[in-house]
Amino acid sequence: MAEVKLYNMSGAVVGSVQLDDAVFAVEVKEAVIHSAVRAYLLNQRQGTQSTLTRTEVSGGGKKPWRQKGTGRARQGSTRAPQWTHGGVALGPKPRSYRTDMNKKTRKLALKGALSSKVAGDEFVVIDAITADEYKTKTMASMLSAVGATGKTLVVLAEKNDKVVRSLSNIEGVKTAYANTINVYDVLNCTKLVAAKGAVDQITEVYAK
Repeated sequence: MAEVKLYNMSGAVVGSVQLDDAVFAVEVKEAVIHSAVRAYLLNQRQGTQSTLTRTEVSGGGKKPWRQKGTGRARQGSTRAPQWTHGGVALGPKPRSYRTDMNKKTRKLALKGALSSKVAGDEFVVIDAITADEYKTKTMASMLSAVGATGKTLVVLAEKNDKVVRSLSNIEGVKTAYANTINVYDVLNCTKLVAAKGAVDQITEVYAK
């Protein structure tokens, strides 16, 4: 099993953590991870974009000029796509971009993403992430102490509003719970900081 250092919130090493190879040391399959990221991004799209066709824009009831004898191209309406203020030809209409992956593939993608973080020395485990008050400075000091700069994903074991709101004031930092992490967020951070309890929960669910 892979072993990583266990830190406290002050950045001091207080022990080590054994990471299950079934979750944190699997083969990274780029094609599977790519599919998972693509599915995630597609599912974030609302699909509400819409343009007006020539039948939906107002006006255009009168024929611009007679059919023959003017020397100009025939026109039936001033709301055809080639006219200013005309409708849009083949424009987007509301649609669903929803796509899905089977459960086994999603799990494999997430395990591959987590494994890449461990292999790249971008995975930090803290014994407990807590806060007695809403204090951004405390959370910023914790991240700085463990070397988490830039984009950081903080994974918590349980809901803690004080921790989440304190972290939300720090630029580039995103929080998630052990049961809500996804491949995109894991790959999109330069450092993944997880509470020991969150690591245990992830292992319990994904090592099966």
